[in-house]
Amino acid sequence: MTRRDEILKLIVEHFIKTAKPVSSKTLQEEYNLDVSTATIRNEMNALEKDGLLEKDFASSGRAPSSAGYRYYIDNLRNGEVDGGAKHALQVLLSNKTKSVEEVLRESCQILSSMTSLASVVLGKKVTEETLASMSIVPLNGHSASAIFVTSQGYVENKTFLIDESLKVEDVVRGVKLLNERLAGTPISQICEKMESLRPILHEYMVGQEIIYDAILGAFARFATERMASYGKEELLSQPEFQNDAQKVREILALLDDPERLKKALASGESSDGVSVRISRKEDGNPDVAIISAEVNLPGDADAALTLVGPTRMDYGKAVSTLKYFADALDRYFKGGEKGKEEDDETRKKGQ
Repeated sequence: MTRRDEILKLIVEHFIKTAKPVSSKTLQEEYNLDVSTATIRNEMNALEKDGLLEKDFASSGRAPSSAGYRYYIDNLRNGEVDGGAKHALQVLLSNKTKSVEEVLRESCQILSSMTSLASVVLGKKVTEETLASMSIVPLNGHSASAIFVTSQGYVENKTFLIDESLKVEDVVRGVKLLNERLAGTPISQICEKMESLRPILHEYMVGQEIIYDAILGAFARFATERMASYGKEELLSQPEFQNDAQKVREILALLDDPERLKKALASGESSDGVSVRISRKEDGNPDVAIISAEVNLPGDADAALTLVGPTRMDYGKAVSTLKYFADALDRYFKGGEKGKEEDDETRKKGQ
């Protein structure tokens, strides 16, 4: 490693740790560099000219630019997966009774907790899905749960309170008719078709407008790309977002918009099987970095496991941990034995 690379590596890692611009004096004192502060400043000036560092005009320090982070990811980062993260994931995956949704949710919660970043699962576009079935299960005389299943195996349920003037049998009959008319319909067209069916279904749904509208609302949620996000509270604990309401609004808006996330990832660059996209200040983008790895889910071979956080994230830890989780989930959902020896060894160490 050249001296210039060493200095850039130290600056990136110190900035990640402290969120404060780094000066030549800090580098010399914190890391016992065997060169003068003048030499360090010369190297920092050269890195700034190369576009890898940015000057903080409020101090004498420098901070990494988006290009600096990119160079660090590609050439300088060290990343090991925390043993606690490995153990927690293997314990989760050893329980074969959990549903796909439970495994994904708990995996993402572990991932967010271990990286202090938000995690997101992005799936296929709903244009590729149709409604497989819709059914209703009476819970008691006052409530029932409607269950929707798509052709890709995605399940959603909605629990309704049933008005005293209605009979559960009538509600079941109305939902059965909806199922007959809507099964096989593309999810993106469900809401429009339900509206066209409203007059026809009036005799079945009379007095049940609340239930009808609730079902319609559930399908409105279907009519977006498959996305679930976790760990927003982890993300908002980061210094960048604690005292900046605008940054909080921007990143929360991004986490709630799967189309923007997919578009951002499309412009990312691959590193070690992980796509990394770092926002640039000059483009007016929010202070955010997005890293993603493909994972083969049942019924969705093109899903992506994604981490979202500030540009000042710990890329070494985040990239390595995300890759480990994506590979482990891939093996789990495929039912493969690849990596079994490693998993056995991890369990032994955890005992």
